[in-house]
Amino acid sequence: MSQYIVKEGVKNLIKPGEKLITTHCCYCGMQCGMHIRVNEKTGSVVGVEPRYDWPVTMGKMCPKGVTAYQTVEHKDRILKPLIKKNGKFVESSWEEAYDLIEKNFKKLQAEHGKDALSVFGGVSMTNEKCYLVGKYARVGLGTRYLDYNGRFCMSSAAGGALGTLGVDRGSTLPWPELEHSDCFFIAGSNTAECHPTSIQWFWKAKDKGAKLIVADPRETATARIADVHLDLKSGTDSALANGIMHLLVKEGYVDEDYVKNRCNNYEELKENVKYWTPDYTSQITGVAVEKIIKAAHIFGMSPRSVVMFARGVEQQSKGVDNVALYTSMALLRGQIGKFASGVATFTGQGNGQGGREHGQKADLLPGYRKLTDPKAVEYISGVWGIDPKDMPKPGVSAYEMFDEIQAGNIRGMHVICSNPAVSAPNSEYIWSGFKKLDFLVVSDFFLSETAEFADVVLPTTTWAEDEGTTTNLEGRVIRIRKVREPLGESKTDWEIMRDIAQRMGKGKHFEYENARQIFEEFRIATKGGVADYSGITWERIDKEDGVFWPCPSEDHPGTPTMFKEKFGTPDGRANLAVVDWKEPGEIPTEEYPHILTTGRVVFHYLSGNQTRRVDFLMEQCPVPFAEMHPDLATQYNLSNGDKVKLTTRRSEMTVEVKLTKAIRNDTVFVPYHWGKELSVNQLTNPCLDPKSRMPEFKVCAVKLEKA
Repeated sequence: MSQYIVKEGVKNLIKPGEKLITTHCCYCGMQCGMHIRVNEKTGSVVGVEPRYDWPVTMGKMCPKGVTAYQTVEHKDRILKPLIKKNGKFVESSWEEAYDLIEKNFKKLQAEHGKDALSVFGGVSMTNEKCYLVGKYARVGLGTRYLDYNGRFCMSSAAGGALGTLGVDRGSTLPWPELEHSDCFFIAGSNTAECHPTSIQWFWKAKDKGAKLIVADPRETATARIADVHLDLKSGTDSALANGIMHLLVKEGYVDEDYVKNRCNNYEELKENVKYWTPDYTSQITGVAVEKIIKAAHIFGMSPRSVVMFARGVEQQSKGVDNVALYTSMALLRGQIGKFASGVATFTGQGNGQGGREHGQKADLLPGYRKLTDPKAVEYISGVWGIDPKDMPKPGVSAYEMFDEIQAGNIRGMHVICSNPAVSAPNSEYIWSGFKKLDFLVVSDFFLSETAEFADVVLPTTTWAEDEGTTTNLEGRVIRIRKVREPLGESKTDWEIMRDIAQRMGKGKHFEYENARQIFEEFRIATKGGVADYSGITWERIDKEDGVFWPCPSEDHPGTPTMFKEKFGTPDGRANLAVVDWKEPGEIPTEEYPHILTTGRVVFHYLSGNQTRRVDFLMEQCPVPFAEMHPDLATQYNLSNGDKVKLTTRRSEMTVEVKLTKAIRNDTVFVPYHWGKELSVNQLTNPCLDPKSRMPEFKVCAVKLEKA
């Protein structure tokens, strides 16, 4: 007889001989709730069921989430350590692999100093693992060269939030409140494809009369349901935000009491935006004057509004400015700290929020502490049991680590849960850096494009083979549960870091037997920090369906809504952004006359190392394409399905043409989920934001030729 799990009146069928284990998806920051089907006899993962009572996604799942379980026991899984011998990978024992790593790591540091080694982390891991990456680099290896793939994802959102609000949390409000909002201003996010399970909240709000404004160069699936589509040129977000604020001031839409009592720089902002008339804003952005005015009126008259943004805004050489200006729009309206109102960023990676808070960034320590703060160094050194004098100084950003490789300063690297051979800009420069390294170790469960450069590849577990916590895009800390035992001889990332640290003579600092022990130390490490998790326990998470940080004690309720009374700045007041528009690092020229921009499709995730192995997802989108307007294609005698050669100042690639009128006629869009000759990041511009060090993935100059 069949058994059932009953959740809020919804029955998830359990077949005889199976059990359901409740967890969350491994992909984006939505962290959709799910139940994984497991064969009780074999322990194998056999399917998935939606979790209808998960308050953030309410049973919704995207094509990636529905098929995520298929990667757990995939035939491409690496099941034993691999050592490159005579140019080919050979399976080895863990002992042999660790011996080789220990020998080379110690040799490089003896010859070139502690900073000869580096660690490149990732945020598709649990908080426990992300926390340990920072400790592993700074204590286990003793190097200052540490950064992570979130530098390419969320760093500008972090910089913009810190500058305006004083605290970087992806959302100032819990997402179930979105249903009660009156207006959404979404910039640089194709939400319907990149975070599709969130769209339900916008529909629910629209059914109650809410309005949707979308700023995007493409008429995406999200833009098609908008009341106003602001089809701006890539790289002009700062101009658009200043233009909207010009109208908010001029038309009397500013919440003067809120701004007077809670914000700085209002007079300076008014002076700065007075030149950004609708005509001038239209001239810079390419958006029609009527659309700009309509959007400002809708936004200005809405009692409850939410400004939301994603990589389209952030992956620019002035991404921090863009985020700060869009956030200032919400501040002028007095929306932050109130019900169903505020600002939010669509977090890209599964633990993009938690992964950047606890020590993987080049200049941060756990709890969002600054590595340049002596008191922070002293506290964390105490938690880790080291002398503060032994704490390494800040390193450099992810892309700049490859500058250090080219300069001969970094000689060895350990890449953990990341694939920069695909995800970093200016790919050929990255590839040459990997080749120049004396020794490269990669931890992954598939042989990624980065792993192909490695001297040693260490087989790790998938998300379903370990337990821990992640922090979703709201700032809600949730539980990832172990679904099955590790496949083959694979080990968890934390076990690998522990083992190598022990080999490097730092074993007494890494005496962990399970993820729970790491979490308990992690709680202590965050205590008193901006991102304080010390009051969060696994039991509370299970009981309360997640706990919002900051949560400084076990009797603290957590913080679903941020900034109700004051902001995280020294004076408790928000800093309105007084920033002008700046041109992108590259603008179209006679030789490179068009704009290239990049992004995601619904069927793939990041570098595609996982999703390109799922048959259904590859059937839906097997290769990248160049999306362009028919008017642009006509200039080059291109038809739908033709091959086009795209060339930038860095490299070239050839892809298939996909014609659509849903894009500006000066812009070409290519998704970035493929590697090697199909990687659009061969073409992208590594021009960095001066504050966040985010590369400018979203704007570069390109020329087209019929292939």
